[in-house]
Amino acid sequence: MPHPEKEKHPYSAPSPSFGRSILSFGRGQVHSMDSTHDSTFHQDSDLEAFQKLVSDLFNDLSSVESDHLLSLPWLHKLLNAFVSCHDHFAFILSKNKLQLTKPPLDKFTSDYFDRSVKALDICNATRDGIGKIRQWEKQLEIVVSALDPQSKTLSEGQFRRAKKALMELALDMLDDKDTGGSFSHRNRSFGRHNAGSSKDHQHHPPGHSRSLSWSVSRSWSASKQLQSIANCLVPPRGNEIAATNGLAIPIFTMSFVLLFVLWVLVAAIPCQDRSLQIHFTIPRQFPWGNSIVSLHERIMEAGRRGRKNTNWLLKEVNQIEKCSQQMTNIIDSAQFPLSNEQKLETGQGVGELALACESLKNGLSALERQVRDIFRKVMSCRTEGLDMLDKPNNL
Repeated sequence: MPHPEKEKHPYSAPSPSFGRSILSFGRGQVHSMDSTHDSTFHQDSDLEAFQKLVSDLFNDLSSVESDHLLSLPWLHKLLNAFVSCHDHFAFILSKNKLQLTKPPLDKFTSDYFDRSVKALDICNATRDGIGKIRQWEKQLEIVVSALDPQSKTLSEGQFRRAKKALMELALDMLDDKDTGGSFSHRNRSFGRHNAGSSKDHQHHPPGHSRSLSWSVSRSWSASKQLQSIANCLVPPRGNEIAATNGLAIPIFTMSFVLLFVLWVLVAAIPCQDRSLQIHFTIPRQFPWGNSIVSLHERIMEAGRRGRKNTNWLLKEVNQIEKCSQQMTNIIDSAQFPLSNEQKLETGQGVGELALACESLKNGLSALERQVRDIFRKVMSCRTEGLDMLDKPNNL
């Protein structure tokens, strides 16, 4: 599967391909605690470059205008930033394998890998959420097809078909709001129960949703998973930094970047049992702290005010919801035969809806590829890292 292009950055370490061992990147450049002064200098430079990379990327992300925050292009940029950080982080791990297996650094490393495995569930839930948005998009495509502006005449039958699709969309989105992202178990066609619903339900294994191949159970909670990652995530103390030769800092930094990026994904994309109210403290003493504080405050504000009536904050989803409400009003007020003014109003509404759908469709495909890429990178790094910790004598 092709990966989206990553943004280049002057401080990014070369990115290993998927088929290549992440932790073998830079093999032959391993340093022990007895490194020479020259090696220590290079290690310090690597650690400083990593902090600068994270700082520069999040400063850039935080400079976005409010209208573009939590849009699909901005999410693409966020995930590209994560990949750049992760690749540089893996590069640092590869150069310090022996140190990572010794106390106290082995505990920091193990804790990071424990957090990263929890991230995989959120990646899966995000992909499930993208699938849910695609189902909403399909309902809108029915509306656009039914009320095609190129049609010579628009009949009452076409309006009824469009209205049914909009009703189904409204019910699905209302379910998602009312349940806080928990799965709906109503089986319906355009809002009605049907004889095939029970049969359809039998095709899905117990504990999973009826409509998509959901990869997390009904009892799973995005909020609890995020909180579990955030628990006990505190900056290393001075003695811990000294005892780990400074390597505790990039491990903490990558842990926090992982947490924050996952939090943003859960805020933007429909996920099961999601919430912005995750308790974590952003460390301002790091060079990237203020930019993440700024982003956190702005996203919380978007949840409180600008998009207070919804549980998802993705700009494009809110746009299609707005367009669908406008089309519902147009359809409800339609009188046949349509006047020229009503034909013009319908055509404009369908045109706006078609543009919103096209933007959503293109952006979702790229976003899904990025989430899959992140899943693979995190999983590979964790697998190889745990193997390294279990077999330190083989390094």
